[in-house]
Amino acid sequence: MATTVHEPPRAGREDDSPPRPSGNGGGRNLIPASGDLRAVKRYSPPPAFTGIWVVLASITMTFLAFTSALVVRQGSGSDWRHLTLPRVLYLNTLVLFASSIALEIGRRQVRAFFKGVKDRAANPARWLSIALFLGLLFVAGQVAAWLQLRSRGLYLATGPNSSFFYVLTAAHAVHVLGGLGGLARVIRKLKQSTLRKSTLDATAHYWHFMDGLWVYLLWLLWMKL
Repeated sequence: MATTVHEPPRAGREDDSPPRPSGNGGGRNLIPASGDLRAVKRYSPPPAFTGIWVVLASITMTFLAFTSALVVRQGSGSDWRHLTLPRVLYLNTLVLFASSIALEIGRRQVRAFFKGVKDRAANPARWLSIALFLGLLFVAGQVAAWLQLRSRGLYLATGPNSSFFYVLTAAHAVHVLGGLGGLARVIRKLKQSTLRKSTLDATAHYWHFMDGLWVYLLWLLWMKL
């Protein structure tokens, strides 16, 4: 069922009627970057949510398969050697969490626009840009971790433990890059006043999932490598 929420009328304004739907088959739940929200239209179920849960389920299955392969390989040979994790990984964890916090702040400011609360000092695009920058910093930190391993003479083919380290961290970094692309798209649409609320929420869910996945991988690497 579609639900339409209109901004409360303001005195002295004659142009507060909601914009007409575009010719794409109906109205859209758009989020203006300026915060001048005229109307919000939701659709149930949002297609973005259906897609994101399928994606997250696929990613979960992939990393569960990696985990199973790691456990089996560790117990099947005597060539497994302990690997000391680069310290930059712990700093990367803080950076990734800070990125999620910035994203959530921006998301809450957008929610305020949806509820008709106008905070002229709020700037969702700024917080989303901070989240994007911190995400890029996380990926740079992962590259630094790989370079630290190379300086120790540990490469992809050096041993099974170093191989799993590179494969798991690189696979996660690739998915993070996908999330960064989603964030960049959200920021662009926000500035163009063409952002759907469902798109923002789906992107946020994906990004927070990357946090949880990284914590799991860091624990797995620390315990098994």
